[in-house]
Amino acid sequence: MTQPLPNTIQNEAQLEELLSEPTEGAIQALRDAPGDIILLGAGGKMGPSLARMVRKAADAAGTTRRVIAVSRFSDSSLIQKLNAANVETIAGDLLDEEFIKSLPDVPNVIFMTGAKFGTSGDATLTWAMNVWLPSVVCRRYRNSRITAFSTGNVYPLVPIDSGGSVESDPLEPLGEYANTAVGRERMFSYFCQRHGNPTSFVRLNYSVEMRYGVLVDLAKQVLAGQPIDISMGYANIIWQADANAMTIQAMADASSPAHVVNVSGPEIFSTKSVCERFAELFGTNVEFIGEPAPTALLNNGTKGHEKYGSPRVSLEQLQNWIADWLQRDQVTWGKPTHFEVRDGKF
Repeated sequence: MTQPLPNTIQNEAQLEELLSEPTEGAIQALRDAPGDIILLGAGGKMGPSLARMVRKAADAAGTTRRVIAVSRFSDSSLIQKLNAANVETIAGDLLDEEFIKSLPDVPNVIFMTGAKFGTSGDATLTWAMNVWLPSVVCRRYRNSRITAFSTGNVYPLVPIDSGGSVESDPLEPLGEYANTAVGRERMFSYFCQRHGNPTSFVRLNYSVEMRYGVLVDLAKQVLAGQPIDISMGYANIIWQADANAMTIQAMADASSPAHVVNVSGPEIFSTKSVCERFAELFGTNVEFIGEPAPTALLNNGTKGHEKYGSPRVSLEQLQNWIADWLQRDQVTWGKPTHFEVRDGKF
């Protein structure tokens, strides 16, 4: 982030600028990974800011390339915003093989598509999105560098004092969604080994900004005076702009066999302590339900921090920003993370 961090994020326009501000590491990564970049599933929560950061980093690196965002784009205004940022857009259904065949040839693919919530009600769609679709994309882009978003859900719940799961730990998914997340990695790994195309896995846990995320979920409950269930007593998060920058750097490190990196913040925080801090910032009280379990879903992000640099925004700064944002009744997306789920049923 080239500018000092503000004390307050005034509005969505300022937020979008902060979320898409590249690091020097991201800029250098695009010097190291030349060529056009296509982002599949870029209409979600992270996709637009990542696409804009790629564009900014490419421009700052002095490279000429296309940056292409692909999604259904149910919100047509997003197309206009991305185009205004010099990001090309292609609208279509990624579950349509003919549509995927029609996409342009590019040397760099960022795969962001996935299904999580609603798995318990329609498991078939989750398996199609998370396991079948990667195989289609790998066949289409068999000669391209692929960076695939994954999740910390591929790991089991671990003891709080473990420091969190590391990249070399066995994958022991809990629940159907987590099993499809492992399946997604297995498909990309299979084709990576078969075709030899460089691949990276970004195991994200959890991305946060002002409009959604674990901290927003907790802050809104505190502000509304709702009792907080602290059974999932600990978690870790990362500022979305830091996650975006680490993803771009991981793209440049793609390899065969696949490069794997946990993308998360350095702090393992107590849910109770975070809520008590929000109550202090809001000038209110907070009540709790249950007791913290001895295990939680935790990623250890040390490898990524050592390689790509420490996250720029701390847990304390994020809490201050979010409390201020909510107190001024700024927009939120109403998309809860359900991070508190302990049985893997989403």
